[in-house]
Amino acid sequence: MLSTAHHADVVIIGAGIAGLSAAHRLTSAGVSVSVLEAGPRVGGRMMTDEVDGFRLDRIGPLLNTSYPELYTTPGLDGLILRNFDPGVLVHSQGRRYRTGEIRGPRGARSARGAFKAARALASAPRAPLGGNPRPPLGGTLTGAMGGAIDQARLGVALARLAATPRARVLARPERAALDALSGRGLSARTLNGFVRPLLTALLSDPALTTSSRCADLALRGYASGRLCVPSGGSVTLPELLAASLPPGTVRTGVHVTAADITSVRTKEHGELGCRSLLLATGAGAAAELLPGLRVPPFHPVTVLHHTAPAPPPTGASLLLDADRAGPVAHTAVMSEVDPARAPHGRVLISSTVLGTPPADLDRSVRAHLATLYGTPTDDWELLAAHHDPEAVPAMPPPHDPQRPVRLLAGLYVCGDHRDTSSVQGALASGRRAAAAILTDLGVRPAAGDTAALPEAA
Repeated sequence: MLSTAHHADVVIIGAGIAGLSAAHRLTSAGVSVSVLEAGPRVGGRMMTDEVDGFRLDRIGPLLNTSYPELYTTPGLDGLILRNFDPGVLVHSQGRRYRTGEIRGPRGARSARGAFKAARALASAPRAPLGGNPRPPLGGTLTGAMGGAIDQARLGVALARLAATPRARVLARPERAALDALSGRGLSARTLNGFVRPLLTALLSDPALTTSSRCADLALRGYASGRLCVPSGGSVTLPELLAASLPPGTVRTGVHVTAADITSVRTKEHGELGCRSLLLATGAGAAAELLPGLRVPPFHPVTVLHHTAPAPPPTGASLLLDADRAGPVAHTAVMSEVDPARAPHGRVLISSTVLGTPPADLDRSVRAHLATLYGTPTDDWELLAAHHDPEAVPAMPPPHDPQRPVRLLAGLYVCGDHRDTSSVQGALASGRRAAAAILTDLGVRPAAGDTAALPEAA
């Protein structure tokens, strides 16, 4: 039990991935830390519920293997990432197309190499998706969207973006992402059929009001790696971080009612002393404890999980809707991507609705999924639906992707609302906050700590 005699060098409020990653760097440097979480479990918005053996993400953010923080954050050594199939599937005008498979410098050493690879890829015959010999229903699957030249130009654009340093991306003129789509040297079909739906999925922003710099960072990350999810659900990531901290570091079910630099008052345990305070909650909760803190607007997200008698024939692909003909922005057969999320032999389809969900949510989503997958959905069973009106902090221009984490000596704040609205951004902000705290305390980081690494998309 906590008590008024309890003391830690640093009290962290919030056990999401930003606060937990900061706690790791602080404890590794010998600083005593107490992480207080109001909820019954760690994870914040990265929560996974278990229903009849299915593991269902409440928000289910898309990760990328190019995120450096996934490999440099202490405590994530055991993280297993499950990749989507290369590229994405795009549904447009009654057909599904495979596109966006060309990678950056890892797949081609130059833009010219990417151009040649793209032309060869566009003209090569295709194997059935996911090794499934059954032809897709309700539309023809072609090799790629557009002709060989369109695909080659897309490959060049992705290769160049992947090779562009982050600092140069952030130095580009800034405007809304939608306004910046033109002038990319890509055809309207490529922009509307691939870039726009992909950015919508990556940013959770259907209107693409996000800063064009942040949109380019998201595309840069996509071009440099593979879309993926944590094995077993999103909560696996914060659970790994919490489990590898010293015993007793994280306390759940503790509600903080007031806080300042030297003390934290809790509903359950009275006042706790500290030398520094780190707010690692969502932006709204942080502003309640620290009036005047900037609270950004948010993108609402609704995630629905269905089970079906048989998996749709799309393999482990992310399926996007380029036509915006229904409520679903993107969907995937998650039991194909990550078998740990469904009981053996069962099918899990997870779908994301952006913005305000329709009143007849399940009916309209299943009707849209029938079109996207080309298969009847009348016998699909809804397992769960979760709506979060503050799921993703918005990043309209101008947006500072490295907002200060040090408000003053002894008072710090971190989270994806201080960086980019992604798992990478949350982990990076936790790292930056830990580095600032250690500097102010006069403590050297642990040997081998990566606290000084530059952020990447």
